[in-house]
Amino acid sequence: MKNIYHRRDGRYEGRFSDERTNGTKYFYGRSRAEVERKIADFIASRGNSDCRLTVKMLFDEWLSAVSVKVKESTLANYRGKADAHILPKFGGLFTDELSADMVRGFIAERLSDGLSAGYTADMVILLKSVMKYGERVHEIKNNISEVILPKRRRTEIFLPDKAQQKCLEKHLSLNKSLTSLGVTLCLYTGLRLGELCALKWSDINLSDRTLSVSKTIQRIRCQHGTRLVITEPKSMSSVRVIPLPDRVLSLLANNMSAGENYLLSGTQKPIEPRTMQYRFKALLKKANLPSMHFHALRHVFATNCVELGFDVKSLSEILGHSGVEITLNRYVHSSLERKKRFMKKLCFAA
Repeated sequence: MKNIYHRRDGRYEGRFSDERTNGTKYFYGRSRAEVERKIADFIASRGNSDCRLTVKMLFDEWLSAVSVKVKESTLANYRGKADAHILPKFGGLFTDELSADMVRGFIAERLSDGLSAGYTADMVILLKSVMKYGERVHEIKNNISEVILPKRRRTEIFLPDKAQQKCLEKHLSLNKSLTSLGVTLCLYTGLRLGELCALKWSDINLSDRTLSVSKTIQRIRCQHGTRLVITEPKSMSSVRVIPLPDRVLSLLANNMSAGENYLLSGTQKPIEPRTMQYRFKALLKKANLPSMHFHALRHVFATNCVELGFDVKSLSEILGHSGVEITLNRYVHSSLERKKRFMKKLCFAA
């Protein structure tokens, strides 16, 4: 839509409402005809919009295509990143207008806003996936395939030392509750928080001394806020059976409830991960221990298993990893004291 006005200074001003960007373009000239020509040239330079896709149109199509292949929580993650960051910035552009320089500028802006390199990289990967789909399905020109992702920085997770671990275990043994039972279970099995919250008593087999992991629970974003969903675990390798040590077996036997009740609540209504995190923080405070993320328990379990001589393949399967590389690179931590013990074992011939 265009409007042309005769200004008081004698010039003509043309205003063109751009529906793709919800913005207005301004054109100036000494005559109405000059302004009309400039607007016509601008429209012609963009081509026929009826046969082109905007980034938002392509994203919506891509999201519909992948919805049959990924979990609901994954879709919610994609939609959340797109709605919060990608579409407000690029949604109104036609796909062939999206340039590598624009995406590089987007990366710089997000990093300067304080977003992590990892989160920013995830958004760019998402945008690249959408454009790659358009390239394959619609033969559009993909101008951003060579954009380099920001380098992720691995953040070290705080882990309790041996003295703090003993203090935590003592507190758990002296303060019996379903919360302390859940913390102990993670400390001795490496369960993820979502897997723990989705665990039912029917998943425990005391005679076989095993625990079966087949579900996970998390809160996801939806159109009208958030909601709790229970789905299959993170990957196929996360569906697993974990042998239980004696200490955990006795605790479970003393707290056993009806099969369809959730372990953390003792009822048929689950406790969500965020609530369990709050309870864990309160437990640490009561035990006079430093604050740590619940996920640290999984790291403690993995590191302790390696120190006890577990082979990495078995540990990887207990943790539900798709490969041993993840186990070694992310979940096995070596202290300086442990390194010193190894170095002392070196012996060279005189």
